[in-house]
Amino acid sequence: MKVNNVPDHPLTDEACQAATGKTFADWFAELDAMDALKKGRRDTVNHIYAQHTDPWWPTTIAAAYEAHKGVVKKDGLLEGYTVCCTKTIAAPVSKVFAAWTDPATFAQMFGDNGRQDVREGGAIACDAGCKGTFTRIRTDKDLRFTWEHPGITAPVTIDVQFQDNKGKCLMNVMPSRIQTRGEADGLRAAWGEALTRLKAIVEAA
Repeated sequence: MKVNNVPDHPLTDEACQAATGKTFADWFAELDAMDALKKGRRDTVNHIYAQHTDPWWPTTIAAAYEAHKGVVKKDGLLEGYTVCCTKTIAAPVSKVFAAWTDPATFAQMFGDNGRQDVREGGAIACDAGCKGTFTRIRTDKDLRFTWEHPGITAPVTIDVQFQDNKGKCLMNVMPSRIQTRGEADGLRAAWGEALTRLKAIVEAA
């Protein structure tokens, strides 16, 4: 799986103003005035979203504001971004989970000779340089693994959920603590494409 660390929109004052009517500096001043750091990420995003309804910019501005203020977690990293890639597959959860954990099907979905050892402590990797380690496996429920790909700022955690939706499988792939907007958008695009391939494989079987 190749991940391009490129944001969906330029992270410039010009692009921000064209999209939202304000520059990053304008937003930062407004967030200072409302004491946004004390209110927290959710209230900050909602405040921006009330004025600009494209969800990409409110989250981006809020995360950029935290970085501007030097706000980090106990591990020294930014809260960053969480993205969610979702796909409904017309098959039971058990069939989708079995396909995800089958080496041959996983390789087709993942691309670049994707391979995995589905056990706690087992590895996930591909020839494009992605790598990680499984930390949780619950059959027909969810998977969790660490994740790195070329150019990523810091390792992230990815949760994969398999949920029943009236006999179909609702799949969610959620990378979290992503440090840059480019990495977040790249992961969302790459996993979105992988889930599209998995849907085609499973529904054709």
